[in-house]
Amino acid sequence: MPKILLGFMGAGKTTISRLLDPAFADMDALLVRRLEMPIVDYFTRYGEESFRLQESLLLQELLNQESSVIATGGGIVLKPENRELLKKNPCNIYLRIDFDHLYQRLATDPVTKRPLFLDKSQEEFRTLYEQRLPLYEEVATHVIDVADKTPEEIVEMIQ
Repeated sequence: MPKILLGFMGAGKTTISRLLDPAFADMDALLVRRLEMPIVDYFTRYGEESFRLQESLLLQELLNQESSVIATGGGIVLKPENRELLKKNPCNIYLRIDFDHLYQRLATDPVTKRPLFLDKSQEEFRTLYEQRLPLYEEVATHVIDVADKTPEEIVEMIQ
């Protein structure tokens, strides 16, 4: 069974996954290829519900393959059926980061433009963050606080 990295957008799931296994399964990148458009465009055109369905289908597929590391999207825990699938996996690593560090990280990211971050005020974004925290905790088998750690330190903890 794979190591599945969970956490809010910007927590470092992709960075850590890449260090753990360069051939990791990046759900967001796989969805961009499958949907043939950036996630932000898919959200705009088809809505979040349609995107979450595509995300669920991909999660089911990846859990049936031989991936050693899977980097999930930040919203994977929103659907109850995804949480049930994740609970069957023996290694779900929640990369936990406090809101202030997370918000600063996302605000200063020059490359990645995240629709849920761009379209919400800071307070709306905080509400979204707080709604998801218990969902990550519900499915996590391991929790790592990442705000004060380097990617290399986090990888060492996981290994």
